[in-house]
Amino acid sequence: MSYETAVAQMYALGHELAQTPSHKFDLAHMRVLLAALGHPEKRFASVLVAGTNGKGSTAATLASILQAAGLKSGLYTSPHLVHINERIRVNGEPIGDDDFALLHDVADRTAERLVTEGDLPWHPSFFEMLTAMAFEHFARVRPGLAVLEVGMGGRLDATNVVEPRVSVITDIALDHQKYLGNTIGEIAREKAGIIRPGGVVVTLPQLPEANDVIGNTILDRGARAVNAVPYVPPVSPGSSQYLVPSTQKAGDTFLRLRYPMQVLGQEIVIESPLVGRHQLRNLALAIAAAAELHDQGFTQITPKAIEHGIRETRWPGRFQVVASDGSSPEYVLDVAHNPAGAWALRSTLSAAYGERPVTMVFGVLRDKAIAEIAEILFPIAEQVIVTPANNPRSASGAEIRQAASRVAGDIREAADVASALADAGKIARRGGLVVVTGSIYIVGEAMRQLGVHI
Repeated sequence: MSYETAVAQMYALGHELAQTPSHKFDLAHMRVLLAALGHPEKRFASVLVAGTNGKGSTAATLASILQAAGLKSGLYTSPHLVHINERIRVNGEPIGDDDFALLHDVADRTAERLVTEGDLPWHPSFFEMLTAMAFEHFARVRPGLAVLEVGMGGRLDATNVVEPRVSVITDIALDHQKYLGNTIGEIAREKAGIIRPGGVVVTLPQLPEANDVIGNTILDRGARAVNAVPYVPPVSPGSSQYLVPSTQKAGDTFLRLRYPMQVLGQEIVIESPLVGRHQLRNLALAIAAAAELHDQGFTQITPKAIEHGIRETRWPGRFQVVASDGSSPEYVLDVAHNPAGAWALRSTLSAAYGERPVTMVFGVLRDKAIAEIAEILFPIAEQVIVTPANNPRSASGAEIRQAASRVAGDIREAADVASALADAGKIARRGGLVVVTGSIYIVGEAMRQLGVHI
């Protein structure tokens, strides 16, 4: 089977969140598939990361720390920006096309046999297939540790079949209410599903509803909590005291977070390309998880490895700056697909750019809180250009404009991301800034159009 055929067959399964009434999330089906594959999920050590915002940044940072420590580091994330291979990585490198095609063939043939023999009622979903392929890949290459980002929720997510050395819960906010519940407490209950009886969970204090659920789950399951608060530096509201200029080459983030920190009894300098005050919490979670793994026997994870791994973290599309080449404006690419992410972007833009004029390219999936996101982000832009992504779940420009009807200002529509970027480039006057945000699919398409390397 060719790589192109494998990818086409994956997408033919439908979007990873698409569910018919009879196709409910059910870990029993995932376990049947993995048993038929010889239980690859049991053949490597793992860390499981759940949450609403920051789980990708936390997972990518922790994986980079593990690699810096000399451990072969696996990383499984979702969704992807440009290529599906990005979701499955070892030591920062995405799975190769040939390996992807081979693993798809193995998983697909196994799934078809299970359906034919009546062991599965239907073919596994897009996300179940991809997760099984990731597990099979990690089982074959044997990373020292694999960091697994939960796709959605936690309790019934396909990743939640592993027995993690550490579970990590990042900040919880309203998102995916159709699947996870309408309150912070209900969503937190799904996220807390990754906490194991007698296991270890790394987290931070957050909204009271979430704290109650996580705390009670830890008590009920006899788990041990690791509080990441000691790794969060003190910061005043609105402060940019840890944001420093960078000398990175064009195309990389031009600002970095930088501050001293005591880790494992030694002072190191935390320097991260992931900017914004919200990233201080994600970094703290990654550091706390790394320190816990050190205490569990992964002694290669030293303070210097933590320092180096954080510095070398790559997580594209998160306040990523594309510098001006003289003929085009400067671009900021940032995924902000829910209100919490929108506030984080707005805060970081204010700290980094002050009152610099903004032209915004925005698109989002129709099941998101479009009106709330628009009310947060659109007022900071002199011009907003709304556009759909190349995704069947994407809101049209007209739908976004209607949802944003309470926001004053000029909102234009573009047929696609390429047209939106062309319009934004003409509108942004010299010294202006083009901010591309919303769905990860919008940011990914913009990166393709701008020739930004993943």
